[in-house]
Amino acid sequence: MALPINRPGLWLASAVLLSACVGEQRVDTVQVGYRGTAMTQVYRRDATLERYRAVATTLPAPAPPADPMPAGPLPWQNVQVLTDVSVVELLRTMDAMALWVGGSQGNCAFCHWVDQPWSDTTATGEPLYRKLTARRMLQMVRTINGTYASHVKNTGVTCYTCHLGKALPNGLWFYNSPNDYLRHYLDRDGARVMTQAVAPGMANRSSVKQAEWTYALMISQSRSLGVNCTYCHNTRQFASWREAPPQRVVAYAGIQMLRDVNSNYLAPLNTVLPAHRLGAMGDAPKAQCITCHNGNYKPLFGRQLTVEYPALWGRAVWNGRAFPVPMVIPTEGQ
Repeated sequence: MALPINRPGLWLASAVLLSACVGEQRVDTVQVGYRGTAMTQVYRRDATLERYRAVATTLPAPAPPADPMPAGPLPWQNVQVLTDVSVVELLRTMDAMALWVGGSQGNCAFCHWVDQPWSDTTATGEPLYRKLTARRMLQMVRTINGTYASHVKNTGVTCYTCHLGKALPNGLWFYNSPNDYLRHYLDRDGARVMTQAVAPGMANRSSVKQAEWTYALMISQSRSLGVNCTYCHNTRQFASWREAPPQRVVAYAGIQMLRDVNSNYLAPLNTVLPAHRLGAMGDAPKAQCITCHNGNYKPLFGRQLTVEYPALWGRAVWNGRAFPVPMVIPTEGQ
């Protein structure tokens, strides 16, 4: 078919249509490896900017700094976690938590029986499941910030990282079947399905089905962070740790963190939460990558909110700033 060189109007219309299609995509590519290895990150600019604006416009302003630690014990009963901060720092942290989890509707009554704020039960003796859950979540946040710096670095996490001003974070999951691939974040070890043997057996359990689960797991991680495979892998050799970008080690630390969080902090809440907060199989909600990241390569695009709230650190020094008082890490039973 001959090109319509004698019809300039058609060429012009085609060029306009093509430029409009390209403009709608607004795709940016960033080379992260050697040429020829397809080591590039692909970002949809409009979608990324939209997520950034959403974070920038909803991120709450930090509460004013607290006064120095006064002498004497805390003047309340039944404080079990934040025992190493001042009265004003504790109140400041509680105010922030109400905003982080409850949004504009957040207040003390969201978790506490206001007539007896120290109580773990209501006037009728029913457990205050939100308060009991919040206490466990405080322990979890301090563990993450204090133990998993290999993943959260000096950015850390707060309640707002996952909750974003609402009661339930995104991406919570329950058991759907015994073979749910998200159990990799709970009690399943290893996602690699490579094999050096031919015949299947107890020592060689790799299969097409397991490869499908691993693929689903990797795609969920990619979508959770808004990145493609080359963010953590070298396309020349996907299995190689030596040739992989540093982010792969950070991601692996995140998987270890999620297994700890889900196994020791979230899953045990099935004895605390009411039935309407549990899954069909009676299990408590659990987290995955998107719960913190919400489609961004860094949660809240790396906003360092944690440093402004020492009660959540779980370590004695943060970004060169010392904890206001000698740091006491609570034991598991406290």
